[in-house]
Amino acid sequence: MNSSGSISTPSSPRLDTQSLKDFDVLASIAKKEAGLVIPREKAPMVFARITKRLRALKISDRSVYCRMVAAPEGAEERRNLISTLTTNVTSFFREPHHFDTLAQDIMPILRERLRSRQPVRLWSAGCSSGQEPYSIAMTIMENLENTASHDIRILATDIDPNVISTARTGIYDESQISAIPKEIISKFFTPSRESGTPHDKFEICRGVKDLVSFRELNLLGGWPVKGEFDAIFCRNVVIYFDKNSQNSLWPRFQSHTREGGYLFLGHSERIDESQLGDFAPCGTTTYRRTTTEKIGKE
Repeated sequence: MNSSGSISTPSSPRLDTQSLKDFDVLASIAKKEAGLVIPREKAPMVFARITKRLRALKISDRSVYCRMVAAPEGAEERRNLISTLTTNVTSFFREPHHFDTLAQDIMPILRERLRSRQPVRLWSAGCSSGQEPYSIAMTIMENLENTASHDIRILATDIDPNVISTARTGIYDESQISAIPKEIISKFFTPSRESGTPHDKFEICRGVKDLVSFRELNLLGGWPVKGEFDAIFCRNVVIYFDKNSQNSLWPRFQSHTREGGYLFLGHSERIDESQLGDFAPCGTTTYRRTTTEKIGKE
């Protein structure tokens, strides 16, 4: 969910009492299940988005849906609700300065790790429909020979199973890749041959796909993630969490970041100075993990 929970709408008209109750139920579930903070002025957009679910379930009364999704046996529909409410706005090589840092500053470190036969691991946390982790993979392949012969893996996770399914296909509209340099397109994309896809669809090449593993994961839940990462991309996700939820994530990311590893956030996201821990700012919305002793010596 690369831009998770982005629900943008003008100021809402006055809502009746039942509509406010319905909204509060849905907003409470969004907060509890996914950490999304949705103010009441977004109620019309929320109601518009759940219309598809009401049709699919053949429910005509929104309040009936709210009772169903809030019930103990409504776990599966709560997942569908979160998928419906989250917005996935992303693009290839979005916020390009982070990919410049990956190519220029991180790749020399990764090449050294690989020369000493150590694994390289990166994480796209909130990968949406796959453009971010595939951009990471293409950057690595552009800056490393014989990538397939090395122990490199990119974990790509998102709370929304639907976008994970889309990401795994690696198939994109021509409009979605139009901003990518032509030499990158010719190197890493081919016209899709998948049965039933239009002629203007393009598929990521097998070498790029092979570097990425997609998994469903709620950042505010348990992390079945082992080991440490050389770089974590968590961009345009935590901006939709409240401050307590954000602050609960920083030490968790730190514990999964290798010493000297990097954490990238979105353009409107920052770690408060009091919450930095072993992270130190080293660029635009870029942080590097070091030890407390090293910070003191700088």
